[in-house]
Amino acid sequence: MANDAASTSPFSNIVSKYRPDLKPYEELYKYYHANGELSTQEKETAAHITKKLQSLSSDLEIRTGIGGHGQIAILRNGPGSTILLRADIDALPIKEKTNLEYASTKTQLDVDGEVKPVMHACGHDFHITSLLAAIETLLAARDTWSGTIVFLFQPAEERGCGAQAMVDDGLYDAKKHACPIPDVVLGQHVFPLAAGTTGLRPGPLMSAADSFKITIFGHGGHGSMPHGTIDPVVIASYIVVRLQSIVAREVPPDETAVVTVGALQAGSTENVISDEAVIKINIRTVTVEWREKILASVRRIVNAECVAGNCPKEPTIEPTSSFPLTINDAETSAKINKAFTSYFGDTHIPDLKSVLGSEDFGILGSHINKPYCFWFFGGHDPKIFENSNSQHAVPVNHNPYFAPIIQPTLRTGVDALTVAALTYLGK
Repeated sequence: MANDAASTSPFSNIVSKYRPDLKPYEELYKYYHANGELSTQEKETAAHITKKLQSLSSDLEIRTGIGGHGQIAILRNGPGSTILLRADIDALPIKEKTNLEYASTKTQLDVDGEVKPVMHACGHDFHITSLLAAIETLLAARDTWSGTIVFLFQPAEERGCGAQAMVDDGLYDAKKHACPIPDVVLGQHVFPLAAGTTGLRPGPLMSAADSFKITIFGHGGHGSMPHGTIDPVVIASYIVVRLQSIVAREVPPDETAVVTVGALQAGSTENVISDEAVIKINIRTVTVEWREKILASVRRIVNAECVAGNCPKEPTIEPTSSFPLTINDAETSAKINKAFTSYFGDTHIPDLKSVLGSEDFGILGSHINKPYCFWFFGGHDPKIFENSNSQHAVPVNHNPYFAPIIQPTLRTGVDALTVAALTYLGK
């Protein structure tokens, strides 16, 4: 429940009265945690969500198979605004090391044809469960609000393609999936904050992220005869070092950007010079201007080093994922900030610092030119989090030891979604 400041919220009594017993949802969370599925492979997760939605109410208009394994449930409850609440559903190719009783031991054949371990290491299991419990809450509380709510379960967020796939597949097309056009799009994410805490900020909240696979072409040969080869490893190494100069020497010191080389792959033995090298890079930016400039610098450096190295052909630069900037609408953020401050009191942070994580959530609003707001809610044991003297002491998102405490994390996620909905639709 909200802290002592909840008495200032017009919704605190509604939430406490209609929020269901969360014990079954704690077990549901454990199920999703133990049975995660990789991006674009979420078939069983989606089917389980559909079955749960059907059990909640026959009044939910459920539409499945949108952009892969995406789905929506529409709840119409009289005249008023239309809002959309979103949860993402995919897991990550990470081997879990938490030793929790409900830890994932699953593996799955990835789209690349490789068997990968699977773990919900980014909190999407909490997102699913929180939204389902919020649906039950809002169903029970129908006398207190009026309007239409779209509950959207999105696949493939981790690959940055799920939201785009849903809109490309006709999510909002009246002749296909016919999702009501929302007046506002709302969503949330578990984040490295103390459990029970919420936070957001107006304007830029999360960075753009662009990833590329770069292939450098050389001329292979015997390690004892390097003069008869063109070594792509050497050329790739120059590129890796030169890429670091973009942030250090091209980007202004007061501008935020990150260029990361996550992989450099070539050859398989020590005495053979390979004929190819592959570089995998990730770029994080917080403004459109510097996103474009840095991407141009990457291309310039890669092409120039290949010319300098006398490569037999031009490199290939293949995009592997792309996340847009997440820029919270100012008016929407002000409204949610006011509601959350009233409900959560001093455990809500209205001016959270922007982060360099990335999301494709905003596409669900920007595609139809509608405002959106995205917020965070904490998942870490407050005692451990507050007493931590090291940034590595608390396992963060995408860590194999990532293990948010179930409560009050789940309750906070449920309450945040419910309060946000009532803020727009409450009588």
